[in-house]
Amino acid sequence: MRTGEVYRVDWLPGTDVLHGTCHCGAEHSAEDPVAMWKWMLAHPRGHEAAQETEA
Repeated sequence: MRTGEVYRVDWLPGTDVLHGTCHCGAEHSAEDPVAMWKWMLAHPRGHEAAQETEA
């Protein structure tokens, strides 16, 4: 089944940082790929607050 939801994760060259964009437009940065996907797939929890960058 296709939902039409698009999740995007980009690697920021020269760093260990991943930058994710949820299908709702919320953005989040993290070094841990598991944390990144947990954040995305937990939609919409965590999307309302100001987005933080984990360094």
